[in-house]
Amino acid sequence: MPPPCGKRDFMLEDFIDSLRNFSRSKTRTVLSLLGVIIGVASVIIITSLGASSTKNIQAQFGSSGLDLVSVSGGGWMRRNRDAVTIRFDESLRSDLFGSVPNIKKIWYKNSTSFAISYGDTTVTSNATAIEPGYLEMYKLELDTGEYFSVTDEFAGNQKMIIGSEVASSLFPDGDAVGKGVVVVASKVPFAFTVAGVLKKQSAGMEDTATGIYIPRGFYAKKIKPNPTADTIMVQATDTSHCAQLVTDLTSYMTEKSGTEGSVNIMSMQTMIDEVNKVMGTLSLMLSGIAAISLLVGGIGIMNIMIVTVTERRQEIGIRKALGASPFAICRQFLVESASITLFGGILGIVLGIALSLAIEYVAKDLPYAIKFSSCVTAFVFSVFVGIFFGLSPAVKASKLDPVEALAG
Repeated sequence: MPPPCGKRDFMLEDFIDSLRNFSRSKTRTVLSLLGVIIGVASVIIITSLGASSTKNIQAQFGSSGLDLVSVSGGGWMRRNRDAVTIRFDESLRSDLFGSVPNIKKIWYKNSTSFAISYGDTTVTSNATAIEPGYLEMYKLELDTGEYFSVTDEFAGNQKMIIGSEVASSLFPDGDAVGKGVVVVASKVPFAFTVAGVLKKQSAGMEDTATGIYIPRGFYAKKIKPNPTADTIMVQATDTSHCAQLVTDLTSYMTEKSGTEGSVNIMSMQTMIDEVNKVMGTLSLMLSGIAAISLLVGGIGIMNIMIVTVTERRQEIGIRKALGASPFAICRQFLVESASITLFGGILGIVLGIALSLAIEYVAKDLPYAIKFSSCVTAFVFSVFVGIFFGLSPAVKASKLDPVEALAG
């Protein structure tokens, strides 16, 4: 005597029957699938575009300087009669170390305009006067040459490290290191030697292509004696402390100046975090809009299932007359509607990934990223849509009176 059929066997039979029904009405099946396929593919493409845009922005920022907070003058400062202008001098550096936690090191920078000439070629750009070790800390790599030493700082040596585009403009034949150039700063000419050329890389707040760097010791001796810094770069003990460091520095500067907005405080890490939040919200919103097409597809499936139930009244009547329970009838049509969204979900995933790869091939500058979690979410949601919108026609079929069903 054969063993009794279990629920899995019945569901498998219903699944096979649904495939037979699909093959009998191919056009209707394809039309039912289209809404689900387009909906799933849209969700995958939109979320992948969002992830790719975020990845592209992060790539432009680079991984350097994520533990740095920039403090510069020229804030929006509220008017306050008792406000005090903050001087970025050495006493401030000492006070910051003693007053603000999570500070690893503080770097002072100044900027000035340079006109650099070599032969008949002149390049005009902003030069940044930096302290020794700043470029190494920022992980800015040299293509050729060497970094500034402590001796260069104290002696105020007339050396410079230039960006890759500056080097190619002045020295199209290469071999920039060791060459002498004439620099005009504040209408005064100086003779400089090129000490190094930076590799072109994503470096956040620094420019490795058109940047020009000189020892701050030279700036203090020849350009502006005993200068205050234009910008302070505060290095956090860890990247995770950057957000809190921004808050602490803001509070410190407000208290010291007696007014809000006395300085501009910016952190690359907090900027990236904000960009991620905005892109995540935008991606979620667009995914929700794309998911509407899934709901529309579900309504289409419900309409088609209602028509299917009407067309197959006699089949339902025969099954009920032979002893099929209302649950078995309901399960049969639920499995059929779920099968449509199952195949639609799979085909939608394939289409979404294929179109995503096509976008990656066309937009080669965009580091494309496919979110596989979105694939799973869209697939599960599509199957849920099939079950939800197929429930009403399935219940309607299960409640049909066998005599009326057989009468058609």
